[in-house]
Amino acid sequence: MSLQKLLQIIFALALINFPALAQAQDLQAQIAQLADKIEPKVIQWRRELHQNPELGNFEVKTAEKIAKHLKALGLDVQTGVARTGVVAILKGGKPGPVVALRADMDALPVTENNTHNLPFTSKVKTTFEGQQVGVMHACGHDAHVAMLMGVAEVLSSLKKDLKGTVKFVFQPAEEGSAPGQVGGAKLMVQEGVLQNPKVDAIFGLHIRSDVEVGTIAYRPQGMMASSDNFKITVKGQQAHGGTPWMGVDPVVTSAYIITALQTIVSRSLDVTNAAAILTVGAINGGVRANIVPSQVEMIGTIRALDVPMQQKIHERLRQTVNGIATGAGATAEVSIQEMTPVTYNHEALTAHMLSALQRAAGSANVKLTKPVTIAEDFAYFQQQIPGLYLFLGGMPKGQHPATAPSHHTPDFFIDESGMKLGVKALATLAVEYLANPLKK
Repeated sequence: MSLQKLLQIIFALALINFPALAQAQDLQAQIAQLADKIEPKVIQWRRELHQNPELGNFEVKTAEKIAKHLKALGLDVQTGVARTGVVAILKGGKPGPVVALRADMDALPVTENNTHNLPFTSKVKTTFEGQQVGVMHACGHDAHVAMLMGVAEVLSSLKKDLKGTVKFVFQPAEEGSAPGQVGGAKLMVQEGVLQNPKVDAIFGLHIRSDVEVGTIAYRPQGMMASSDNFKITVKGQQAHGGTPWMGVDPVVTSAYIITALQTIVSRSLDVTNAAAILTVGAINGGVRANIVPSQVEMIGTIRALDVPMQQKIHERLRQTVNGIATGAGATAEVSIQEMTPVTYNHEALTAHMLSALQRAAGSANVKLTKPVTIAEDFAYFQQQIPGLYLFLGGMPKGQHPATAPSHHTPDFFIDESGMKLGVKALATLAVEYLANPLKK
């Protein structure tokens, strides 16, 4: 092929792609302008939500506020999803794939300290598991809701240029449901939130009090850990504390079990692959100093960033407990409740959307991060379809992360100036995925 012919082909391709490239750049500019414009509303929504927090599966007023806003935008709105969730559909002006954006709605049973002298500090109290508690958005879910409400308004303004459909998912009970209940993302999936229309990919983010404002942190594969609860019941034979040889001591047996459980991660797992944690959080048995009790119960948590490692911990936990109990002449029962899977970012989707994130935040502000051993039920969506979950900076510039108040504490704090980037990032991910979906 001659050089002249090759140049003609390149020029022709440029002419074909230029309109699409120009439109993408125009939409990015519009998203930035709209995010600037809507920022005061997003901040106000967040403050209203922060001052009126509701626990998981009781987000009634929160849901009403969300639904009212989405209906005013002309979206197709469904309420009562997974008890109190809200789902809305925005159909673009052009055909294309379906993308979902998710925000969690629930607060925590935490009494807020007015450490930061905020005029919108929560004073809400309620009853939780039989106790009077304060209620606080101590994990930033109020910001998540406000940002997604903002994204819905931004994308509604761009409706005629959208190549496909956006499904907005406002999810209740991310922090968990009552014992024995299914809730949160798992129940949403069971009720078909990823169907009608069928979602091709889903995006979400979590504001972080220890990540600097203006920053987006990402990681392919395991981003957040699985969370499993376990319960161990060790049964012995009751005896007088002065004649322990007359019985089988479940307290001593339990002590050996707890010590041995700590060797599962350190001696049974390839810790160069991924981190894992096994923690015994409580132990209970006996009522008097001079009685060897008949049984001891202990409860704890398992965290893993790799599914095979998670399964290995389950296997070794049962083997270790039963082996030690048998050796001591006792018996043991082990139950493991899988609470949340690994939040696993689809590798191809993460790579595919990285340039979009860099355009939204600036290349220097999109950073690869380490995984964390807290859990997030966004993982249930990712089990069904490709998903990408991100961390958004909410720490004031110049603050050291070690001094930032932790999530789930009474002093939790975020810098609201970081929320505008969250709006831009989610809107950009949606628009760019619809225009250039991941090839299957």
